[in-house]
Amino acid sequence: MKRNEMIEALHKNHKDYDFIVVGGGATGIGIALEASARGYTVALFEQSDFTKSTSSKSTKLVHGGVRYLAQGDVALVREACIERGLLRKNAPHLVKNQSFIIPTAGLWDEIQYTIGLILYDLMAGSLSLGRSTRISKKKALKRISTFNPVKLTAGVVYHDGQFDDSRLAINSLQTAVEHGAVVLNYTTVTGLTKDQDGNLNGVEVRDEETLDTFKVSGKNIINATGVFADDILQMDKPGSRKTVVPSQGVHLMLDRSFLPGNDAIMIPKTDDGRVLFAVPWHGKIVVGTTDTPLKEASLEPKALDKEIDFILNTAGRYLVKAPKRSDVLSVFAGLRPLAAPKKEGSKTKEISRSHKIFVSESGLLTIIGGKWTTYRKMGEDLVDRAEKEKKWKHIGTKTRYLKIHGYKKDIDLNDPLYFYGTDKDGVMSIAASDEALSQPLSRKLDVLKAQVVWSIRNEMVCNIEDFLARRIRAQLLDARESLKIAPEVARIMAREMGKTEEWQKDQIKSYQKTTENYILN
Repeated sequence: MKRNEMIEALHKNHKDYDFIVVGGGATGIGIALEASARGYTVALFEQSDFTKSTSSKSTKLVHGGVRYLAQGDVALVREACIERGLLRKNAPHLVKNQSFIIPTAGLWDEIQYTIGLILYDLMAGSLSLGRSTRISKKKALKRISTFNPVKLTAGVVYHDGQFDDSRLAINSLQTAVEHGAVVLNYTTVTGLTKDQDGNLNGVEVRDEETLDTFKVSGKNIINATGVFADDILQMDKPGSRKTVVPSQGVHLMLDRSFLPGNDAIMIPKTDDGRVLFAVPWHGKIVVGTTDTPLKEASLEPKALDKEIDFILNTAGRYLVKAPKRSDVLSVFAGLRPLAAPKKEGSKTKEISRSHKIFVSESGLLTIIGGKWTTYRKMGEDLVDRAEKEKKWKHIGTKTRYLKIHGYKKDIDLNDPLYFYGTDKDGVMSIAASDEALSQPLSRKLDVLKAQVVWSIRNEMVCNIEDFLARRIRAQLLDARESLKIAPEVARIMAREMGKTEEWQKDQIKSYQKTTENYILN
């Protein structure tokens, strides 16, 4: 997945692409994967880095959605439970079975959650990740030694999936490229082109790396830009009604000592009505989330103090050692692209997470809503709709059992390079070819210098943030540590990419400015 080769392929192709996908987050990637797997020609454009805005800031769960079941959205939960199981089978190097413990406060809680979660298991059918069961207070405290014993009478164990969102994005894009797709980051769609009848027939694009502009022709133009969907709709038809409500979700990263076992915690009732998760991830603990309505979307949303305090205070009630601001290794915020409700004043936690597809008069296909767990199904539904709109012969989905790039079973989760799957051999080959690259970049985060070079050659990294934030997740895992290694990452990248010392200085300065928002003072 080399950027210069993608650009070259784009300019060599003088035919219409079957699908032009605008947006390189979970939704757009799912569409590019499905369309290319069916044999269609695909070009995907992302204005920043892949998953920059929202899709890299999830709770790191592939889940059916326990709370949606409580809201009665059975169809959504059933669909997500099935997709969770398929993803576990298709990308076992990135998706793992994660056990959760719900603390109960009395007999009614025990009955309610046990029955509800058994129903949750049944929805997945043969793709279930494990059976839900009640455990005693003694067993719950043995499994989660840091849990406040005053806060539970027993526990209910259930299973869901846990994953690395940006790594799944990169591997899914690589899979799409292997099926012929052209995918590009740092390419902004600045305009839409139409024929004399007003039907869309292409896009105008600006390469943010070179500032070159060009036009690309296509039969289906897909608006998969998440929280920025309305920007494309306005481009298509000025004055279009608002379709998306951004909702901010904040997460905190804590040291593993706050939750030292293998189990995650799910608190089903919090002050704002949402659930709270504490989940082991890459040797740390992710705690979140919030649900804060915002008026405007941005590529780098900032966590509000009230959101941070809410997470710390809620976690503090349930843990023996209450986390403080000084314990937070990183804080990150992401925006959910929720479908705008028809009724004013609806709370964001009440807005359906199911995806919606609609077609404008010009033929623009827009998809909003959804979540990472169902990204494959979103792609399938969108391509099905496009075939129907164009009256093309229907081609059945090709992704239901499609192995994602890097596919490897029986991985060792204690191996710091496990998430590369079969690509680990390539990383180690680079390390073996140059002794300097075999050295640790960060002992604290178990990162090798060879990983920088691998990401440039194979994962379309353009700057140090791409690498530190979304290829190895250092920015989220420990923001301060990521700042310490940023100069060395810039040096290695400059050597590999032929960049100047001035470029290195600019990169470090830019990364420091962005990462300040991930650190609590």
